[in-house]
Amino acid sequence: MTERIGFIGLGSMGFPIARNLLKAGYELHVYNRDPRKAETLVADGVRQGLHPAEVTEAGGIVMTMVSDDTALEQVTLGPDGLLEHLGPGGVHISMSTVSPALARHLADLHAEKDCSYVAAPVFGRPEAAEAQKLWICVSGAGAAKERAQPLLQAIGQGIYDFGEDPGNANIVKLCGNFMIASAMEAMAEALTLAEKNGIDRCSMMSMFGQTSFSCPIYQNYGKMIAERRFTPGFQMRLGLKDLNLVLDAAEDAKMPMPFASLVHDRLLSGIAKGKGTADWPAFTLLVSEDAGL
Repeated sequence: MTERIGFIGLGSMGFPIARNLLKAGYELHVYNRDPRKAETLVADGVRQGLHPAEVTEAGGIVMTMVSDDTALEQVTLGPDGLLEHLGPGGVHISMSTVSPALARHLADLHAEKDCSYVAAPVFGRPEAAEAQKLWICVSGAGAAKERAQPLLQAIGQGIYDFGEDPGNANIVKLCGNFMIASAMEAMAEALTLAEKNGIDRCSMMSMFGQTSFSCPIYQNYGKMIAERRFTPGFQMRLGLKDLNLVLDAAEDAKMPMPFASLVHDRLLSGIAKGKGTADWPAFTLLVSEDAGL
């Protein structure tokens, strides 16, 4: 492959994604706010830019994986942003979990420059990104999605298309994260009830993971919650950001989401107690605390 890809954002998800693109044969030109995170890739021959514009080629493809709306706007807009340099025919593939409103706004701004914005948020933790096992939701213009397809196939195990509205993929992503968080709250409450009745948390979760709830969320997060073992991963502060986006989308749709409000408050409480950088299922410790454990 000869096409050079601009890649912006080398955090816990972006770094393994970029490395898999490199393994797939793509030439990468990367930017990260902290340049030290690019050192390993640079040692493998990847070029590093000093700002987003430097990794963006006219008519090319640039991929972004950043933390939130503000970060995406910062790397996209302004004289040093990617949009001013992407040019006609260019494609911006945004894998970040951001608001549907921002996705639609950025898509309009890209269209004014005769280039395209494709929303492509992913499901999967860093270990899934490393193993090329991400599930990817996409929405945006058809031709741009077609051009993005080979890159997304190189980093994931499945791609699901949700139409041309660039906000749709982000709605799906927020719905998924809401369901994951709700499942973690439900597991924590059930495990705490079991523990207060003298039942071993891990044994019960093992049974459910093999029977009624035999699926990755209950098996993987369930084991972590049962063992109260939380390895570095998706930070609680980012989980709160996503629940805020869920509630914003719900308000726009005039839809009450009481479970989302409950989990939002759990995350907010966890952060207030100094757990903001902990892996987000650590909010379930608050269920045990409320029960006097």
